[in-house]
Amino acid sequence: MLVGTTLVALSIQFLRASELFTGQIAGLSLVVSYPTGLPFGAIFFVLNLPFYLLAIRQLGWRFTIKSFTAVAMMSAIAEGLPHVLTINELHPALGAALSGMLAGVGLLMLFRHGATLGGVGIVALWAQDTKGIKAGHVQLGFDLCVFTLALFLFDWERVLWSLLGAVVLNLLITVNHRRDRYIARS
Repeated sequence: MLVGTTLVALSIQFLRASELFTGQIAGLSLVVSYPTGLPFGAIFFVLNLPFYLLAIRQLGWRFTIKSFTAVAMMSAIAEGLPHVLTINELHPALGAALSGMLAGVGLLMLFRHGATLGGVGIVALWAQDTKGIKAGHVQLGFDLCVFTLALFLFDWERVLWSLLGAVVLNLLITVNHRRDRYIARS
């Protein structure tokens, strides 16, 4: 879980350096943090709280506790990384692609170990397990809502570069996450 949450927190660093955002609750948290100046980690943590009820009811306490722990870890790491890692300049194309890859791999690691970073990931895993809808498709659908909102707040180029990162992330999840593959049990 530490490696998965660290990869996702690092992906947030690439987004910040490129002044981009992503989808899901992390993207919504970045969209809120940029204009308000509120800390990303705190916003991310609070926005995830309502999703735990669904997780408890549909996916169980074990999954919920692991996910809650992952959210807390990622929030803390994302807030701490800027103190030890500074990226001065990063082209939006590279920032989007690297962020999407890092977040996708980090989320896959968490999914395969019975956790997620809360929010839409909980809904996506539940939909895949119960309805047969690919988790990546569910996440991309929510992401499109976040990006539509972002069009009202940011210039269209910034939104398109950000969308590239979300597409990379969700394609990685769509192609690689299947319940019949390795899932760690603990």
